Amino acid sequence: MSSLGSDISKSTPAGSVQPVDSNSAPSIFSVSGVLFALCGVLLVMGWMLPTELYLTPESGLGYALGIVGGSLMLLLLLYPLRKRVDRLSFMGSVKAWFQIHMFMGLIGPILILYHSNYRLGAVNSNVALFSMLIVSGSGLIGRYFYTRVHYGLTERATTLDELQGRADQLKSSVQSMPFMPELLQRLVIEERNLLQKVSGCPFLLGPVYALFISISAKFRLARYAKRALLLACKTSPVVASERRRLLKVSGNYIRQRIDATREVSEFRAYTRLFSLWHIFHLPLFFMLLIAGIVHVISVHVY
Repeated sequence: MSSLGSDISKSTPAGSVQPVDSNSAPSIFSVSGVLFALCGVLLVMGWMLPTELYLTPESGLGYALGIVGGSLMLLLLLYPLRKRVDRLSFMGSVKAWFQIHMFMGLIGPILILYHSNYRLGAVNSNVALFSMLIVSGSGLIGRYFYTRVHYGLTERATTLDELQGRADQLKSSVQSMPFMPELLQRLVIEERNLLQKVSGCPFLLGPVYALFISISAKFRLARYAKRALLLACKTSPVVASERRRLLKVSGNYIRQRIDATREVSEFRAYTRLFSLWHIFHLPLFFMLLIAGIVHVISVHVY
């Protein structure tokens, strides 16, 4: 049994959880984080300051902000064009253009809000303004889905096989724990239950539902592991002497494996959400283009 403790300590160090790549939102100290913070400051300043005293939509700096902001929104088309046309590789990488696309999609609307002094105007102006706000909001939602489906801002999408591979790697780390022979079977049942329930859930609620089910599964498995270990302690003095460490090791393993399975279910949900987002985002953008063109024409003609 002493070799058992050695095998376990090598496969999964006590008290530690193996680091797992995260698809969380960017750090506030990253380029994206600084950009979002700056845009938030500019939005609050524009809302609180009396910009109408310094800017007018019809002339001067206010007019220029509208032109620049509208141009940036129009240039958003360069990113999907670069992504689909390989001959445009001389313009830069797709990754770089995604970052530029994100930058223009944030700065453009802010400039237009300053241009309008955060005020409503004629009907055509209001349509263009609300179309822009809807597209910008849609872009932020899509940015979140993108980070959940991709690792960082890389061009390579995270595949379901990669996430399942991470779960498979965890499966081998407790093969040498004979005092809990049913643990792996119970884990398989919990994993299957998690995947089936999340796949049958409305995908808008999938990630939240996956988190809830995974927490419940980890609680049930940890409770079982604790009971099984206490029973093993009654028949094995060696297990009893290492009870605390083995309990911590089993708890770490359960958390890692259920978390890996949850990522698989979340990946499926976010992939469907990202696909659905694409269906709606493009028509919204073209609606913005039409509204913007009508606004420019009506301003200069009438």
